[in-house]
Amino acid sequence: MTMPDGPVRVALFQMTTGIDPAANAAAIVDAVGRAAHGGAAILFTPEMAGLLDRDRKRATPHIVAEEANPVLAAVRAAAAQHGIWVAIGSLAVQRGGEAITGEAASGEGRWANRSFLIDATGAIVARYDKIHMFDVDLATGESWRESAAYRPGDSVVTAETPIGRLGLAVCYDVRFPALFEQLGRRQCDVIAIPAAFTVPTGKAHWHLMQRARAVEASAFVIATAQAGRHEDGRETYGHSLVIDPWGEVLLDMGEEPGLGFATLDPARIAEVRAQLPSLINKQPIPAG
Repeated sequence: MTMPDGPVRVALFQMTTGIDPAANAAAIVDAVGRAAHGGAAILFTPEMAGLLDRDRKRATPHIVAEEANPVLAAVRAAAAQHGIWVAIGSLAVQRGGEAITGEAASGEGRWANRSFLIDATGAIVARYDKIHMFDVDLATGESWRESAAYRPGDSVVTAETPIGRLGLAVCYDVRFPALFEQLGRRQCDVIAIPAAFTVPTGKAHWHLMQRARAVEASAFVIATAQAGRHEDGRETYGHSLVIDPWGEVLLDMGEEPGLGFATLDPARIAEVRAQLPSLINKQPIPAG
């Protein structure tokens, strides 16, 4: 699959995901239908679209292997029904069918924060496990230890789609340039960076980091976000973005949940790469 011949429409579903997977699945399925009706070739969802619950004891019964995940199954069926691709920002899944035991366990027992790319027949064509774990203590008093329950991935993932070559990343990954250097070297046309950004970090860095990633990869960035106050008590920043290869913001969805659309023109990629051929000019940096 190559870049489309002309402009292509994409849809972003900005969510306020809750603690009930069935309700979250129903919301995504509805968005799939509306995105297809709106002429989108592909729908993007945020990170943790199927379940967002910081109470890991309460969340554990809902985190199952991907083949048993009801949200994934529902979205695959909806994609096939409506003939549209879906990029699920991520779901929490058991790794290799293993269950969590004890204090969210460690090593092989940890969960994966996994993105899924689903084609218009409902088939899973790519998976990406979030590489960088969000382990931080913010000045606001918020403390997060993603690595206590999730095992990081170790692979860079790209896939051919109706909008060109798509590179996959998730949330905190945006702060680590080495991943995006690899995606740039693979000549990605579009990079998905779904997220559940905190409000303090979002206000400080969200737009800045997403625009930088688009510029350095000379690619479109689609950053679909969680937004608002969630059932588990957290608050997320929102502002789902579509950014062109020059760093211009084509869509900013603000702070409310909903469905947004944007049009990607593949000619813009060629234009920017011709003006500023940074991918070609890149040189290895000597150590020491």
